[in-house]
Amino acid sequence: MGKGRIEAFSDGVIAIIITIMVLELKVPEGFDLASLRPVGPVFCAYVLSFIYVGIYWNNHHHLFHIVQKVNGATLWANLHLLFWLSLLPAVTHWLGESHMAAWPTALYGVVLLMAAFAYFILVHTMLRQHGPDSALARALGRDRKGKLSVVVYLAGVVLAFVLPWVSAALYTLMAAIWLVPDRRIEHMLNE
Repeated sequence: MGKGRIEAFSDGVIAIIITIMVLELKVPEGFDLASLRPVGPVFCAYVLSFIYVGIYWNNHHHLFHIVQKVNGATLWANLHLLFWLSLLPAVTHWLGESHMAAWPTALYGVVLLMAAFAYFILVHTMLRQHGPDSALARALGRDRKGKLSVVVYLAGVVLAFVLPWVSAALYTLMAAIWLVPDRRIEHMLNE
């Protein structure tokens, strides 16, 4: 089956996720710079989550650009990814409002971890359909960043109960690593 509907649906869900996150931001109570201080943690959590959603959207776009067809397993794997991404607005708001308390920080990491697993499942579902010698397989390679993500998110979840700020730093570091563009798929398409 064609891939157009899955791409359009995913783009719509991701747009809604971003919209929900921004609607959770509250207007400061006052009219001076000091009034920004209480909303600062929520805004910082929003920025981090916006970056993560953007990273997933970008990688999702590239992933579906290199394939020509999808199957039912791909549809379900994609829904699994969208499920975990759809939880980002809730954990983002809780993280920001709690000023990085242990449980919200850990749960934020759990959602990032599960989204990473879901993306891994989506990729491997598509690899099974297209085969080990496909352009997709050649473009993805060994996926070092994906494997590193799982380790970093797990460390962040565990450290949230000891040093939540270290967890937040790890989540931010992983986002920064993913911001560096991965040109493998673009390179494959330009060959």
